[in-house]
Amino acid sequence: MQGKLKKVVIIGPESTGKSTLSEALAKHYGVPWVPEYAREYIESLDRTYHYEDLLEIARGQVQLEDTKAQEAKELLFCDTDLHVIQVWSEHKFRKTSPWVIEEIQKRNYDLYLLTDIDIPWQEDPQREHPEPDMRQFFYDWYERLLLGTGVPVVKISGDLEERLDKSIVAIEDDFLKIR
Repeated sequence: MQGKLKKVVIIGPESTGKSTLSEALAKHYGVPWVPEYAREYIESLDRTYHYEDLLEIARGQVQLEDTKAQEAKELLFCDTDLHVIQVWSEHKFRKTSPWVIEEIQKRNYDLYLLTDIDIPWQEDPQREHPEPDMRQFFYDWYERLLLGTGVPVVKISGDLEERLDKSIVAIEDDFLKIR
């Protein structure tokens, strides 16, 4: 792997193993990864989040990603990107900050790993939609958005080991061509 920094985004609905997969991939390749800033931000609130919080979360995510990109040499894994803010803004508040839309269009990624809803829901106070039909609704929404980016999208399903294996194949065979 040589050349410019390659960014791989792990994205999908709630409770689909994004953080676990991001961390596992970073460990496998010995590279940095960008955690989901929303989790840290929402944990610090003593109230439910509001529309305005989503812009702060978006800015925090971008700042964290840019910081981690400075540490990375060739490969960076991102646990979500601003498409997540766009989806939550539209779903919950029926609007999205223009800044978020502009940043989505400016930021460049090289591969999306779209995590499937085929693993069991894990209860968490920050998660909102455990219903199977809502998990499918969000999966379909992410898939439509990502397919419109022109960036390769690979569906990742199965247990953690299968997800890790499929991700590595997507990264090495189809993406970095380092095998």
